[in-house]
Amino acid sequence: MKELRNLFDIVIVGGGPAGLSAALVLGRSKRKVMLIDDNKPRHNVTYESHGYLTRDGITPHEFKNISRNELAKYKHVELMNEQVVHVEKKEKHFETITKNGVKLYSLKILFATGVTDHLPHIDGLKEIYGRSAFPCPYCDGWEFRDQPLAVIGNSDRIFEYTRSVQNWSSNLVLFTNGSANLNMEQKKNLVQHQITIIENKIKHLNSENGKLQSFQLENGKLILRTAAFIEGIKETQSCKIPEKLGCRIDENDAYITKQNGLTDVSGLYIIGDAKNLFSGLIKSASEGYCAGVSINSEIIEENW
Repeated sequence: MKELRNLFDIVIVGGGPAGLSAALVLGRSKRKVMLIDDNKPRHNVTYESHGYLTRDGITPHEFKNISRNELAKYKHVELMNEQVVHVEKKEKHFETITKNGVKLYSLKILFATGVTDHLPHIDGLKEIYGRSAFPCPYCDGWEFRDQPLAVIGNSDRIFEYTRSVQNWSSNLVLFTNGSANLNMEQKKNLVQHQITIIENKIKHLNSENGKLQSFQLENGKLILRTAAFIEGIKETQSCKIPEKLGCRIDENDAYITKQNGLTDVSGLYIIGDAKNLFSGLIKSASEGYCAGVSINSEIIEENW
């Protein structure tokens, strides 16, 4: 291959837990790494992250700072605060171009760009999302255990989701915001477990400083709740570049990958929420580790 300036073993696009973890493994493997991050993470609204052993309750900002400081001692790892706007696969390498015109070349490329959440159109929901309204009870259920909780949703998965949230509090109300997508047996089952089903339309969510206080229904009724769990949030890819490179997307808008994030496009890896839609902190970091090992092993094999 012709000698190229700015040639890296791998360019990593996305500096969340998945991308940072991959960069750490590859840096420790003596690989020349460029990690590019536009600092627009999905968890910008997250107050605390939970479920990561030794880091339970950490803020996303603090997690990123700690991770970047740890990467600083690996001289082969570089960080760039930029947005990637174009990637092209050449015969033996990838060409990556940033918004400011920086051009980089790499043998491999890894996308850990995540997804964008699209909340239900409920007045007042945006103000509490990440503070007292969440998609994942495993991430935030403990902090609101045994309190008056709400479930918002009405998809085909709403019965199982509601049953799951009930693990954290038996004081639970399901708001379907319209005619419930439940059969008679499911409705009866929820009622038997003291779960109230409200099908009236939601007019507004009342809150103060991000803390949910009550549901204002269109019929005028007020239902007091301290937190809500949302089922059926729509996710879309934050970055469409892998699709342009030939990576397939499934019916839920998740990238289709093989083991350890490898795609059908040779040298292209995708990990984290971009392939799972929702991973959580520890799973994303784990995927970064596994992808890093896989990429390094692939380069060793090619060099051998």
